[in-house]
Amino acid sequence: MNQLTYQLNNGNHIPRLGFGTWESLEEEGYNAVSTALETGYRHIDTAAAYKNEIVVGRAIKDSGVPREEIFLTTKLWNSERGYDKTLAAFQNALVNLGTDYLDLYLIHWPANKKQYDNWKEINADTWRAFEKLFQEGKIKNIGVSNFLPHHLEALMETAKILPCINQIEHHPGYMQQKTVDFCKNHDILVEAWSPLGRGNVLKNETITGIAEKYGKTPAQICIRWNLQLDLLPLPKSVTPERIKSNFEVFDFEISEADMERISSLPEIGFTGLNPDEVDF
Repeated sequence: MNQLTYQLNNGNHIPRLGFGTWESLEEEGYNAVSTALETGYRHIDTAAAYKNEIVVGRAIKDSGVPREEIFLTTKLWNSERGYDKTLAAFQNALVNLGTDYLDLYLIHWPANKKQYDNWKEINADTWRAFEKLFQEGKIKNIGVSNFLPHHLEALMETAKILPCINQIEHHPGYMQQKTVDFCKNHDILVEAWSPLGRGNVLKNETITGIAEKYGKTPAQICIRWNLQLDLLPLPKSVTPERIKSNFEVFDFEISEADMERISSLPEIGFTGLNPDEVDF
């Protein structure tokens, strides 16, 4: 099955479904990425903070899939913010991943007011480095992660290039609608991390009931729901069967009524990570 793509605000395209690698370490991580590529995923998402860039890079290299067919994302960690440190961290990411360019580089978390009086300046300096790397052709697309509307508004005061992506926590029971609306209004694609929520989302009666109705797994329902909201889900798993079934989401459609039922769920599965409150 061919994966469809979204067109980004810079004209480039990105596969509509990605493969997340958080907590996928060593041999387990290598095997998970290998299985994902074998299954048909062509969009792999990692981060410096996941401490698995080397493993991910090796799995990509060993897969036999040409590098240019893979959309590879990594993220800048918080300790490396700022213009010069960002440039150095980027070079380190290339070495770890064994590649000479990135398809997407994200600022993992915004510097926030709780930690820094000059949070706006820190984010702006970091973004300036991203813009330089983009203009030099070393990164094909640049974006952010966990940015709320006020972080984006502040960044846009000095940005010469608009972020093309904002990766946020998004799943049934935690939708961050204000952030999603802001991004859609500014033509910024929203990627959904933790699209399956935590375990209790998959056990929710509404989700399990809808899954049964469509003959699908609760995870497939969560992924398809994100897709039908025009978001880009990044499910993660290290279990081969789940990696494969999470990819089988393009052969059915959830009705409008069932979409509404899922979107109306009360808060469940939230990680508790608020970008304005985190202190790491």
